[in-house]
Amino acid sequence: MTRTAAIIGAGVIGAGWAARFLLNGWNVRVFDPDPDARSRLMQVLEAARLALPGLGDVALPPEGELTFPGLISETVRGADWVQESVPERIELKQKIYQALQSSMEEGAILASSTSGFTPSELQAGSPRPGQILVAHPFNPVYLLPLVEVVASDRTAPEDVTRACELLTSIGMSPLKVRAEVPAHIADRLLEAVWREALWLVKDGVATTGEIDDAIRMGFGLRWAQMGLFETYRIAGGEGGMAHFLHQFGPALDWPWSRLTDVPEMDDDLVIRIAEQSDAQSGTRSIAELEAQRDRNLVGILRALGYTGNGAGAVLQTADTRNLAASGVPQRFEDIDPAAPVRTIHRAVPLDWIDYNGHMTEARYLHVFGDATDRMMILVGCDRDYVAAGQSFFTVETHIRHIDEVRAGAPLTVETRVLEGQGKKMHLWHELYSGDRLLATAEHMLLHVDLVTRRSSPLTPLLADRLAVLADGHAALPRPEGLARAVGDRP
Repeated sequence: MTRTAAIIGAGVIGAGWAARFLLNGWNVRVFDPDPDARSRLMQVLEAARLALPGLGDVALPPEGELTFPGLISETVRGADWVQESVPERIELKQKIYQALQSSMEEGAILASSTSGFTPSELQAGSPRPGQILVAHPFNPVYLLPLVEVVASDRTAPEDVTRACELLTSIGMSPLKVRAEVPAHIADRLLEAVWREALWLVKDGVATTGEIDDAIRMGFGLRWAQMGLFETYRIAGGEGGMAHFLHQFGPALDWPWSRLTDVPEMDDDLVIRIAEQSDAQSGTRSIAELEAQRDRNLVGILRALGYTGNGAGAVLQTADTRNLAASGVPQRFEDIDPAAPVRTIHRAVPLDWIDYNGHMTEARYLHVFGDATDRMMILVGCDRDYVAAGQSFFTVETHIRHIDEVRAGAPLTVETRVLEGQGKKMHLWHELYSGDRLLATAEHMLLHVDLVTRRSSPLTPLLADRLAVLADGHAALPRPEGLARAVGDRP
């Protein structure tokens, strides 16, 4: 059964939540009295549709239904999750909770996006305080996985666990904060860096652009994959963290930081920072900067996804979960040998787009290569098989480019086995986006011994499975374009 999320407040954060839930298959209802709220949300959703589906290597579930009820009671009634993202005013939040809880289900979760208030502050005056907790995300919500989950002692532990499970199901990484403190964990760290950065600007030590360079060209790249403590552990060499602390711990007493002091935000400092920031961004609009941010984040996150480091582990988990519902067989026994085998079900990532605005030709081969790898796994040539010393090498490939495809679009590959005997595996792939045929690929592979690096006969398991598929697929119509040479007329 499709679940429903209610989003209260459709600013940048609320709209990001709506996109995150919607693109992960939830129905989403949004309430915001601002007449411009819907158009703002649709802009965020358009950006999310380009970026999020291509973040992993498996397609997301079908998009849910988006509605905009006129009443707050209609928005929350029957919802499984209610996410409040209104301005950071405690009195406003508490007043809204009274309206929400009078209409929402008692078993539903009421989560606040607050970056600073504690659950106990939010729960004050509530008829059902245990229903309220903090789920603090990071912008853009539809891409960044971290969400800080904070509860008070009035919230049942099983409800916290349920909240974390629901957040995990939409591709997020919930971090349960152990104690109620203002600004939770991440924002306290950010605030410390922010204060020091303001002093560096005020004291004329650095400009806004120079400070950003120090982060993005240096430690920011390390933090993306290892965080703070593991980065410093490596800095300690073979002695690890203990050696690092002994070597650099005394420096904490040196006057390197002004974290205990905050510069006065007078007009001169505000103007100086604003002018430097404007110069740093040049003529790029906010929309252009957001698009650049999303493309960069997708590239960084996908790179981490290949290794499973940092946020990459979240992507790998999401891919594993989504693969089960993708229509791609998990085992050979799941295959219908009388039909083409679905070997790929994913979306086009932002970093696959070329200067013409569509998927670059190299990525067509990438997709078909992944489809071949999937077929190899299904017939038994998996990691263990390769580790034991045998595999397939591709000896010839022919791709026909038929139609273009853009970022965020769905991709599926249907694969047929044309031959599978002796030393050969001959495959035919068809790449679709919906009903549109985008490309075909014909691949000839040879089974090889990885010790001698020479072709070798198929093992009985592979030969039997490929024969089953080849016999079943032989009854299908001959593929159009099979054995066609470059330059042949259709």
